[in-house]
Parts: sequence; C-alpha cells; structure tokens
Amino acid sequence: MSTTNYFNTLIEVAEDCPATHGEIPPVKGNKSVANLQYEMLHGHPYEYTSDDVLFAVFAERKGISDEALAEQREIFFAKGQPCFRASPLTKRYGWGVHSNDEGKIALFAMDSEAYQDMVANNAIAKKKAMRSSRA
Repeated sequence: MSTTNYFNTLIEVAEDCPATHGEIPPVKGNKSVANLQYEMLHGHPYEYTSDDVLFAVFAERKGISDEALAEQREIFFAKGQPCFRASPLTKRYGWGVHSNDEGKIALFAMDSEAYQDMVANNAIAKKKAMRSSRA
C-alpha cells in the first residue's frame, strides 16, 4: 500500500505560486479540491495525515458510501497518489503543509511567522511544492 505521508517535513509553497499570502480558496459552484482540503485542515492542525485528507476529499467528490470507505481506501492507495506537493493549496493559494513526527499535518500561510520559522529550521526537512509551469 502506498502513502503520501511525510514526517517532520514542511512542504513549501511552490516557487511560481502567484499568492503573496495564504488565501482561502474561493468557492465557485461545486467545492473544489482546494476548498475541501482547506475546510478539512483549517482549524484542525495535526488532526489528520496527508493520506486521511487526500482520501476523504476523493471519497466526498466520488460520493463513496460510508459502508464502502474501508475497501475504497485500500483500492485508492494500492497505487501511488499525488501528495500535498501537488495540492492547489501549496501550488496556487500560498499555504505550506507541515507534517509532524506522527505524520499529522497542519496548514501555515506563507506570510506567517510560523511558516518562516519552519523554513529557517534546519531540523525540519523541506520539500518544494510542484511548480505549475515547466519553465
């Protein structure tokens, strides 16, 4: 079974992120992946792992029933899944994602003191979010 979880790692905002601060993803019609991820993580620091959030968003968007969740989670992680390095929160909306020693994650706005402290902390591993453009 594959995993998207990191431990003691900060996923930094993408180099080509257009945001200058952590932005709340706007809701336009149906909720986007960014909306659902933000809603699940904002105000709930270190409650969920990356796997928990990514699967919950997938399950909600696909309308998977509660009875089928366990089986569908196994199928979902049977093959590799994109991690939060590919999330619109880290690529477009200016949010860093920190994973603690237990693999639980929290959002930090790129303009926050906490985010800047983590970027400067050599004890925390760093991964850049994926760029949106190839240049």
